[in-house]
Amino acid sequence: MSNDEKLLEIRDLEVSYGSIAAIKGISLEVNKGEVVTILGANGAGKTTTMRTISQLLKAKAGSILFKGVELTALPAHKVVPLGISHSPEGRRVFGILTVEENLLLGAYTQKSVDRKVLAWIYELFPRLQERRRQLAGTLSGGEQQMLAIGRALMSKPELLLLDEPSLGIAPILVKAIFKKIREIAHSGLTVLLVEQNAKAALKLADRGYVLEVGKIVMSGPAAELLASPKIQEAYLGKKQ
Repeated sequence: MSNDEKLLEIRDLEVSYGSIAAIKGISLEVNKGEVVTILGANGAGKTTTMRTISQLLKAKAGSILFKGVELTALPAHKVVPLGISHSPEGRRVFGILTVEENLLLGAYTQKSVDRKVLAWIYELFPRLQERRRQLAGTLSGGEQQMLAIGRALMSKPELLLLDEPSLGIAPILVKAIFKKIREIAHSGLTVLLVEQNAKAALKLADRGYVLEVGKIVMSGPAAELLASPKIQEAYLGKKQ
């Protein structure tokens, strides 16, 4: 595998909250065009990893390289213009702004709003177009998730970070959202996905990493992880 293929490379990353070590020396990589998932129980360190890539949290030690640029030296607002966009856990939409105003905020690093990208997002998520003049706070949880993903796409990222897209959403909409993530990946975007719904994530991903209390305990092709008795017992509720 040549270095040019590596879009994101994390080496020996350590992150602490005060004296508590949340991430204990993890290493992972994401190649261009891949969908990679990070699995783990609550408190494993999945969201902490995503927030550290975005520089919303600062690493205690280790390296995060994106296209060869060291991210740990940068402030958070410099990360998006490099080509990384983050759809955060809990969606974080602006409830008192309309759907379209939320989307346009996603393009704040661009010189002007790319109307083609906006049209593509409306094509991906027709419901957002139907509700574009509606206040985001009046949307259902699933619609707000679509909006958070759409807003992240507005900056035309090369790497999309998706943190728990299925959290708190009706099962029927979870299916729809994963279908859309697959479409986004097929458009050529690289996706790093953090997800508690292990089955849905592994069906979508090329490769996966399993985090347990701040350490990577397993990694490999998604199909292998899906077939692993250990994963089935821990995350898919099946006893072998």
